[in-house]
Amino acid sequence: MPRSFLFALLLAAPLPLLAQRPVLPARTPATQPQSKPQTEKPETVAPAPGLTLAEAIRIGLENNYNIRLSRQDARIADNNVTRGNAGQLPVVNGNFTRVFNRNDIRQQFGTRDSIGNPTPARIVNGGTNNQLNANVAATWTIFDGFGMFIAYDRLKSLRASQEQLTRATVEETVATITDAYFVVVRESGKINSIEEALKIGQARIDLTQGRVDVGVAAKVEVLTARVDYNADRSILIQQQEALKTAKITLNNLLGRNPNLNFQPQDSIVVTQDLQRETVLQAIRQNNPRLQQARTNTEVATYDRKLVRASRFPQIGLTTGYGLNRNINNAAFAGTLLTTSTNRNLGLNYGVVASVPIFDGFNRTRLEQNARIVEEQSQLQLDQTQLQLDAEAEQAWAQYQNRLQLLELEEANILLARENVAIALERYRLGLLTPLDLRVAQRTQLDAEVRLLDIRYQAKQAEIVLRRLSSGLVQEPTATN
Repeated sequence: MPRSFLFALLLAAPLPLLAQRPVLPARTPATQPQSKPQTEKPETVAPAPGLTLAEAIRIGLENNYNIRLSRQDARIADNNVTRGNAGQLPVVNGNFTRVFNRNDIRQQFGTRDSIGNPTPARIVNGGTNNQLNANVAATWTIFDGFGMFIAYDRLKSLRASQEQLTRATVEETVATITDAYFVVVRESGKINSIEEALKIGQARIDLTQGRVDVGVAAKVEVLTARVDYNADRSILIQQQEALKTAKITLNNLLGRNPNLNFQPQDSIVVTQDLQRETVLQAIRQNNPRLQQARTNTEVATYDRKLVRASRFPQIGLTTGYGLNRNINNAAFAGTLLTTSTNRNLGLNYGVVASVPIFDGFNRTRLEQNARIVEEQSQLQLDQTQLQLDAEAEQAWAQYQNRLQLLELEEANILLARENVAIALERYRLGLLTPLDLRVAQRTQLDAEVRLLDIRYQAKQAEIVLRRLSSGLVQEPTATN
């Protein structure tokens, strides 16, 4: 059959619009083994229940171990804020003692009888006695240089510091969960892009096989198309591994079975109206790490004041009511062995005062160290502020850059898809070489992957900015 006649037949076939993606031609039966069409999800993607970002965050807030541990620490800090823990309330103790004794007693006197002989010793073997002591005692510090009030304020500052730490843990965990969720979305999107490339590869195999069947193409072209198709399938298998790893990471953050399968339901949508000054102002006002650093400076100041308060006299009140009873079964009354019982029952009260005079200059040393710690806390506050500003500027620069790239790549992907549609049609008409079709196919796949990466990176920068400005978690964190 002449080659010009076959070419005329190909030109007579109906042509789709070049701006549209071509309909994949149906494969004709052939004796050669055909590659499996990739018109549906590949077997490596199993059906799974859907998971939205909101649902993932909810599960993470309930199950994440870092959040649960931090909340327990917040509960402890809240329980510590009591006036009794600060030393403002009296301390009352009840004491009870019961002691039994069995003794051998020998009493020897240096006296003599009327005829001059030494007075004989008094001996008791196995003499018993028992003592009972019961009392209730109370002490109440009424002045200690105002240290008890300073201690109470310090406990409240420690509670506030732990609450800020818990809030920071929650927001950082939510940011990590959100980032991990969008990694899964990105990897899933790459799989879809590879599947589209496989469809084009399958169409190329079908068209080439049809040409071989009619004798206008060499078998080597089919073999080359199959090699390229298998290379794309290899990329798909590797991408499936990346998706599996991303899902395991997210499941671990959610505190659930790492092998639990799911399908992300949300797509990556980048907010494009963030304002730099608004974000920076929110960071200075709301960032929990910065607020915790400020609170830590207050704690350091209270520590210094506590050391200074220890220089003042401490005055307290004491009182008690007690019973003291002693039964002695081996008591002597003159020369007679008898039993004696003594009992004291009554109330005691008084004032206790302690004045520090000299302790080897230890209080001076402690106060100097407390001032140093106070200066350190201020330096840590400044360092935290500087670090947050640096992170914000980096995230903002990435955010702005990725928005520009995102706009460029969104326009570029339309060109790449149109280019592939035209290339596939020209290949069907015999006007394009297999190598050029492969280049167009790879260009589209690279553009798809690049668009997914840039969209994810832009969203990642947005997440960082929202985390730094405390915008991810709107509701206050519960501490009990």
